[in-house]
Order: sequence, then structure tokens, then C-alpha cells
Amino acid sequence: MPLPPVPQRNLHPGAWWLWALGLATAASRTTNPLLLLLVTAVAGYVVAARRTDAPWARSYSVFLRLGLLVLAVRMVFFTLLGSPIPGTHILFTLPQLPLPSWAKGVQLGGPVSLEGLLFALYDAMRLAVLLACVGAANALANPARLLRSLPGALYEAGVAVVVALTFAPNLVADVTRLRAARRLRGRSGRGARALLTVGVPVLENALERSIGLAAAMDTRGFGRTADVPPAVRRTTAALTLAGLLGVCVAAYGLLGADGSAWALPLLATGAAATAGGLLLGGRRAVRTRYRPDPWAWREWTVAGSGIAVAAVMVSLGPAFADALDPPVVPLAAPTLPLLPAAAILIGLLPAFTAPVAPRIAPAPASAPTSAPTAATSPGGAR
Repeated sequence: MPLPPVPQRNLHPGAWWLWALGLATAASRTTNPLLLLLVTAVAGYVVAARRTDAPWARSYSVFLRLGLLVLAVRMVFFTLLGSPIPGTHILFTLPQLPLPSWAKGVQLGGPVSLEGLLFALYDAMRLAVLLACVGAANALANPARLLRSLPGALYEAGVAVVVALTFAPNLVADVTRLRAARRLRGRSGRGARALLTVGVPVLENALERSIGLAAAMDTRGFGRTADVPPAVRRTTAALTLAGLLGVCVAAYGLLGADGSAWALPLLATGAAATAGGLLLGGRRAVRTRYRPDPWAWREWTVAGSGIAVAAVMVSLGPAFADALDPPVVPLAAPTLPLLPAAAILIGLLPAFTAPVAPRIAPAPASAPTSAPTAATSPGGAR
């Protein structure tokens, strides 16, 4: 019996972010290059299966290139500054510059070993995979719908974050469109001269988009707040500040070896205090929600898969310490542990259970490209 078709609707953006943060947590627990590549492949497959044709859907490839840039920069810095990792397999030796006595422990140049190079590569790959997970969340989650799901107390800060997150994808879309127009006119799309000719229209589009966004925000009453009693404001500030401080201290305790006994209760208490502060702070925000996104079983499946990947990887840390963090001294090839690899493959579940997002209809040819649309508006009505 054939399976019923997956319905078309927008998944709650919070589910995509929880899934991506779960993969990022799993990546942060290992330096094994095979597991890191597996996390990248899982994120890339889900993005390819469930992304739309929206401008922000191209963010994954941009973040992948950014990760490769970080990887290259980390390797260059290691080559120039050296590493404390002892190595016996010397690849080459750079001229070493003498430094003053106050710079003891820092070196410029010197021998470059294969062990130190692999250590820098594994560490840089972890950061690159973290960027890829963030790029997957940006490619799958509609930033405007994510803003509508934020608590009222975080609405103003959320608008700033959404505008910042959508600037890069819109910039990439503008540059791609203008380079395609230049090629259709028989002009080269590469070189410094082409970059200068494309830069002015891109800047003009960005200014027009910002003016349209400001007008839309002013029309919806952005920034207008309701009057609340002073006691409520003081209670909100105290709860939020104490809760965030408790969460930070608990996170520091969880990173240590002996802090889990008191860090988990403190984390729960701090999270509850922060939630109470945000709930009270939302009384100052006067805004309405138009057709809020539902949180159904598909959202639980997507978010739960990411949380399950993170939980299993954290729990397997003591048992697979050498496999998750392969030593480079003595030099040995990393192995693929089957149980952590199977845990990472749980992250593929959204590619089959998440609903297919409806395609965005193309704008008419006569419509101005800088006019704000429903897909790029910062939030719901106010």
C-alpha cells in the first residue's frame, strides 16, 4: 500500500532551528573528521530535500563557503604561528623570527609537523561544520515566520536579528540577478570592473529595500508599547536578569567535570525564571498575530530528531572518547564508530517527515524588485 503524500505547508521555523542546533551540538562533541563530514552530509541532504526557492534558501551554500574559508584561515595561522602539539613527522621548516622576551610562548615560523597540521585541521573542521548547521537552519526556516513566533518581549530584538540574517541572502540574490543580466547583455560577469558596475545597483537596491521596510514597520506600529505598572517592570527585569545569570553559570558548570550535580537544577531554575520574565515582558508589546504557525506532530518529529542526535552524542562521549576525539600523537587514521554514526543518521528524519513548503509564486515582470513582499516582511501585524 503506497504511503500518503506529504502535505504542503510551512513547518514551524522553531522546529528547524532546534533540529539544526541539535546537529551543531553533536558536531561540537567530536573532532573525528568522518563524523563531522557525516553531519555535514545529513544537513545537506535535508536542505536539498526540503528547501524552497526563497532567497534565504541559498544560505546553505554560502555558509559552506564560509566554513571552507575558516578552514583555510585556520591552516594558514597554524603554519605561521605553529602549534604546541609535538610532532615527529616534519613536513617543512619556515624561517623563524626572533621575538622579544614578553612574547614568550609565541613563535613565528619554525618546523611544521604533520601531527600539528592534522590537529589544526580537525579543530577547524568542527567550526566549519557548526557554520554549516547554522546555514541549514537559515536555508530551511523562514526568518519572517520565526519572528512571528518570538515572545512579545523579544520582538524588537528579533526584528533586528531577522533584518541582519536576511541581508546576506538578499545581497547574494541581487548580485546573482545583476550578473545574469550582464551576461544576457554580452558583458563579462567577472573581474574588478564588473564588480564595480554591479556594486552600485546592489547598493541602490539595498537602500530602496531598507526604506520600504522602514515604511512597512512604521505602518504596523513597530515600537509602540503599552503602559504597565512599575512593579511589573521591575519584576520582569529581576526575573530576566537572574534567570539569564543562572543559565550562564549552569552552562559553565556543565562544561566542567564535577559541575553536573548542581548545574542541571540551576539550569532548570534559570530557564524557568527567564521564561517568567519574558512572559511578563510580553505585556508591554502591543501586537497581534495573523494565522500563527501550528506546532503539530511533524514539528515534534523534526525537533525531536535533532534533540535525539545531541542527547545520544553527549551520552556516548565517555564510552567513545578516543573515537570521538582521535589523537594525532601517535599518528593514526581516524575510525568511524558505528553507534555515534547511527545516532547522527537520526537527523535524516526531517527529509521524510517534514511537510513540503509551498513554492513562492514568481513576481510579475512589471512589479518593482525593491517592493516589500509577504515573504520578506519582518513580522505579523501590529
